[in-house]
Amino acid sequence: MKKNILVLLLTILCQIASAQTAKINLSILPESFAICRFDNTTKVPLWVFKSSFYSINKTADELSIVCDQTFVPADVKKVENWRAFKIEGPLDFSLTGIIASLSKPLADNKIPIFVVSTYDTDYILVQSLYFNKAKDVLRAETILKE
Repeated sequence: MKKNILVLLLTILCQIASAQTAKINLSILPESFAICRFDNTTKVPLWVFKSSFYSINKTADELSIVCDQTFVPADVKKVENWRAFKIEGPLDFSLTGIIASLSKPLADNKIPIFVVSTYDTDYILVQSLYFNKAKDVLRAETILKE
């Protein structure tokens, strides 16, 4: 009896996840991005604000900045050539499994990601080296509709 209930519950959860996945619309940002790392005491450099998209995250350990790589000076510790998929929002905070539904097929295809979340939506960044493969994977999953 308990096993049947568990199977039914898992089936329902999969159906809910599939329904949410079907509603995901992605767009592609045109820029190439850099992910920069600074000491946690570093002030945010003014060149960051030239970028039309940037994300600034500070912890006790570091200051991380994602921005258009054309504005990042050569001497900054960074990883360049990232492209971004934007999950069209706004997304309700009660939604679950959005990032998982995107990251799983990418992980299954050995495509590393970097995620940026905002109040309204999420962005999945992939290195340019994997960008075309990521588009193909997301198209095959019917997640990316261009």
